[in-house]
Amino acid sequence: MQISFFSLFSRWCKLVPVLLALGACQNVAVMTPSSSAQTIILVGDSTMAPNSGYGNAFCARFQAPVSCLNMAKGGRSSGSYRAEGSWEQVMKVLRALPAGERGLVLMQFGHNDQPGKPGRSTDLKTEYPVNLQGYIRDVRAAGADIVLITPLARRTFKEDVLPNDLRPWALSMISVAAQEKVALIDLNLQSHTVLSRMGQDEADTLAMVPRPAQTAAPAQSGLAATEPQGAAKSAFDRTHLGQKGALLFSEMVIRDLTAIQPSVISTLRQGGNP
Repeated sequence: MQISFFSLFSRWCKLVPVLLALGACQNVAVMTPSSSAQTIILVGDSTMAPNSGYGNAFCARFQAPVSCLNMAKGGRSSGSYRAEGSWEQVMKVLRALPAGERGLVLMQFGHNDQPGKPGRSTDLKTEYPVNLQGYIRDVRAAGADIVLITPLARRTFKEDVLPNDLRPWALSMISVAAQEKVALIDLNLQSHTVLSRMGQDEADTLAMVPRPAQTAAPAQSGLAATEPQGAAKSAFDRTHLGQKGALLFSEMVIRDLTAIQPSVISTLRQGGNP
């Protein structure tokens, strides 16, 4: 049976007190922009990128004087995003902001930092945290703010239990956020908690396309592990998002962002369906 986005979101909202108690929204230091005008830039992989992630649904919720740019790209890691020159494009946007307009970077990496992805994977104990620290340093030097977002959970259940193989990367990011005193949204914890309550069949309705009739539940683990470099993935999988999934997870990020920066509340369009 299909369950509407609003039903899913209502269930998630009931979990908010539990998630907060678990530390889902870390380092909630209130940010106060120097002016009402602000540019938000999303940086990350395909689970945030246009056509395959929640980023466009997130940006669609904002209106003037906030601008929102989704500069996330499929297949990128904390290392390859900088190495290919994409980060320099972000920095150009930040440097070009008018006087008095504050930049805010929301950054989510982890999926492609995992081992086994040539040209993308990074070492969890050394490269990954160092890469995050470098981004934080650059953003601060540009006079902007940054919020780290732990990687969105994958949706492949095993014997009715949802593993969380991205949790080590989330914990590393949480440690960096604490050390550098930057705000963090623990989307990994929140998404894993909500998905675990859904079960495989309901979680599959968040995918980019409907689950093929011949695909069993739970699926083979390989379905969740691949992320294409470049173009958005077009087939069913349990990592990327369709409209329902994008709306659900973008609302999680928005809810925590408003706790970190209350001033954005007045710039949000009404309703969860942009």
